[in-house]
Amino acid sequence: MNPVLESLFKHQSIRKYKDQPLEDEKLNLIIKAAQAAPNWCNAQHVSIIAVKDTARKQKLAELSLNLKFIGTCPVFLVFCADFYRTAYAFEKNGKSEQFTKDYIEQLDTLLVASHEAGIAMENAIVAAESMGLGTVPIGLIRTNPLEVVKELNLPKYVLPMIGLCIGYPDENPGVKPRLPMEGVLFEEKYDTEKCKANVDIYDEQFKKYVSQRSTNSREETWSENLANKYSQFYGLYEDDYELLKQQGFVPVEKKK
Repeated sequence: MNPVLESLFKHQSIRKYKDQPLEDEKLNLIIKAAQAAPNWCNAQHVSIIAVKDTARKQKLAELSLNLKFIGTCPVFLVFCADFYRTAYAFEKNGKSEQFTKDYIEQLDTLLVASHEAGIAMENAIVAAESMGLGTVPIGLIRTNPLEVVKELNLPKYVLPMIGLCIGYPDENPGVKPRLPMEGVLFEEKYDTEKCKANVDIYDEQFKKYVSQRSTNSREETWSENLANKYSQFYGLYEDDYELLKQQGFVPVEKKK
């Protein structure tokens, strides 16, 4: 097996880090890898805020439901969907403010922004883990997004999408089993029966895995875990619409 695949298959979410700084050389390689990610029309709609300051990391941890490991990782990256540069490119080439506003308020712009941030983050994860570092993505960075915008001084047309803790691992939580391939890969058309059957199979595999873990062991299937977590998360992101309005990604009033 080649080393890239081997690294991908060994991925773990790391939430405990050694008290060891992340070298600038390695951080720069991680950012370079993120920049190398595929993107729409070479528009490169992603910017990354590298947070190293202890006080700012603690503040972002508080804004993310008090996730302590944000404050203890050496570097916390915030991946932002960035259409500020796009707006500047429009302005520089004679497009009107109204054209910029109408373009960025299209719903498809938000979809492009989301998947480009995700692709860039995955490149960063792969690069970091190839150098022996640990990572964990943080979607909860959006639970208080208006405060995050203020803390990071994000201009209009820039959205904080997802965070990423990076550092030297101080734990080995094990590799979680994934859904059977037959449950996510379908030939030609989506197969709902095949999907459900493989969820049932995976429930038992997941239950066995979590019951045997050295930390946080419990009796729970994957579908139970998912239903319980999503019940807890309901309403956490209620500021999303205000964020999108404030940062210029949706009209203040819906167009008729």
